[in-house]
Amino acid sequence: MAQPTNTFDSYDATGIREDLSDVITNISPEETPFFSRTKKRKASNTYVEHLTDTLRASGDNAHIEGDDTTADAMTAATRQGNYTQIFKNAVVIPDTDVGLDKAGRSREIAYQTLKIAAEQKKDVERALFLNNARVAGSSTLAREMAGAPTWLTSNTVAGSGGADATGDGTDIRTDGTQAAFSQTNFDSAMQSIWENGGNPDTVYLSAFQMNVALGFTGNNNQRSSVQAGDERVVKSLAVYVTPWGTVQFQPSRECRGRDVHIFQDDKWEVAELRPMKNVALSKTGDSEKRQVVYEATLLCLNEAAHGAVYDCTTS
Repeated sequence: MAQPTNTFDSYDATGIREDLSDVITNISPEETPFFSRTKKRKASNTYVEHLTDTLRASGDNAHIEGDDTTADAMTAATRQGNYTQIFKNAVVIPDTDVGLDKAGRSREIAYQTLKIAAEQKKDVERALFLNNARVAGSSTLAREMAGAPTWLTSNTVAGSGGADATGDGTDIRTDGTQAAFSQTNFDSAMQSIWENGGNPDTVYLSAFQMNVALGFTGNNNQRSSVQAGDERVVKSLAVYVTPWGTVQFQPSRECRGRDVHIFQDDKWEVAELRPMKNVALSKTGDSEKRQVVYEATLLCLNEAAHGAVYDCTTS
């Protein structure tokens, strides 16, 4: 087939208007499950403290009639704290933008501000999971919060050569030799949490470790099925039931691939000194400036309520 002679087609024409969709498609992940689920409370200082306590072990308790009563030896509650961390992002858009006719958004400043706010939430989620010691900060050094791994000591299972942190946020845990995430290790951590009084409800882990969990014994046969009619294969792990409690597996893209965290969500708090806010900055020229700022810290209300399987292989 060939065009007739002197056909004037679209390749020859000029002035054809562009066809640009009026929708901006962005599939970058923005979920922050740990940050979203954790209870928020008001902070009133850059160093936020709380108290933790424990009960003594059970013992024989029998007394004769009329015996004098002797007071038990008491221990004081433990005082712990974490520093607030400032998260800040900004955008600067020239005032020329006001007169432009753009696809997908009316004003660039509004679109970009929403974008950096979503990005900042991901930074917060990462900081909560990070194996990072707290930093008091100074006039030349930024304050930093201690992340979750620095608090956990009672119910951790880890590879050889690894070591837990002190448990007060002042130092990081030492990574050890990696080994495959296993149901045996997971159940061991769950049992330890139960023995220490915890009631974990959520397991935060990477996509790779989630696939390992999907293969736990007793799960595949019960949870992998073909739906009649449309032949969809369903393989899910809504909950995992053990003698030590029932937990939900929640993948998080910001959780380190080598870490599997087993948390009792109500025993964590995020203390906010300054809730996330969109602020207009002073105008210094022919542009508009806005920043999104958030200042908060992570509080581990009682580390014995949580556990982890650390040093898991990631491939």
